Amino acid sequence: MIVLGSTGSIGVNALNIARRFNINVEVLVAGNNVALLNEQIKEFCPSIVVVGDKKFIKDVSFNGAFFGEEGILEALDNSKSDLVVNALVGFVGLKPTLKAIKLGKKIALANKESLVVGGKFVDTSNITPIDSEHFGLWYLLNDRKIEKMTITASGGSFRDTPISLLKNVSVKQALNHPNWNMGKKITIDSATMTNKLFELLEAKWLFDIDKLDAIIETKSIIHALIDFSDGSTTAHIANADMKLPISYAILGEVKEQILKSVKLTEVGTLEFREIEIERYPIWEIKDDILGKPHLGAVINAANEVAIEQFFKKEISFLDISKISLNAYKNFSDFDPTSIDDVFMIDSEVREFIKKRG
Repeated sequence: MIVLGSTGSIGVNALNIARRFNINVEVLVAGNNVALLNEQIKEFCPSIVVVGDKKFIKDVSFNGAFFGEEGILEALDNSKSDLVVNALVGFVGLKPTLKAIKLGKKIALANKESLVVGGKFVDTSNITPIDSEHFGLWYLLNDRKIEKMTITASGGSFRDTPISLLKNVSVKQALNHPNWNMGKKITIDSATMTNKLFELLEAKWLFDIDKLDAIIETKSIIHALIDFSDGSTTAHIANADMKLPISYAILGEVKEQILKSVKLTEVGTLEFREIEIERYPIWEIKDDILGKPHLGAVINAANEVAIEQFFKKEISFLDISKISLNAYKNFSDFDPTSIDDVFMIDSEVREFIKKRG
């Protein structure tokens, strides 16, 4: 298989599954964590390696490594594997998804931005989602008539912080997730609830359903729920561990235990909360954007720039959502007719935000 983003948490878990089930890893694509990449090269002996930046090639324990976006696309062209795990973070994951589809490869997709920004033009027939929430929804499907799909959110780093204090929180505080350790960007997206907005858009493209919602479940034991037309609701319950959805995406079916079962008596109680606009301002556009999912391209571009500015301490935490909402308002008439329009609007939105900064 091909692992894009091999040194991130999803990529590391994908390699754990490869190790457990003795799956050949043909291609490793990493960012700039060369030390971990070199360990992976030593263990998995890939045929092709790609790093994020050309300056790191000299440090990679591999002869003839590629680099950058073009290197990823070239690696896909030169590969024989028919399975791609796309665990890249952000807009950069879109072109590899499109290339893999064009090459007829199957995609285990963790790069939600591929669908958030380009879902209108992405053939999902060969895509299996790796997100716990979408895996949970898929797991619950059983040909019964569906009324509504709901995914859950942890609430992020500031779910219990007094709202009056949010304007002054630090980057360090924002990266302190209450339930687990994730990549820096997705941790911020969790805190603003932008990540959950993106997952709703992803679900819309994957399952072609209009009635979608999200709620906070603070212990992250329930990942998804489906309301059926007969009035019943079924929930997907599992310990939070990405190896389960990754196993299904890679293997197709799983016949042995991947995780320990949840013991509800040990969990004790579960708490559910509404996602409040006052705490998560981005939620203001939830219903509107689900009716115009192509505008995910606008929100994603704005959010990526805003997060970079937040990490540089140029803006406050609350400014991240303000910037996204302002871009949404200014580019509300965007209606792409081709994938080229998606790349165009991405550039326009980024330039718009940087000029206003």
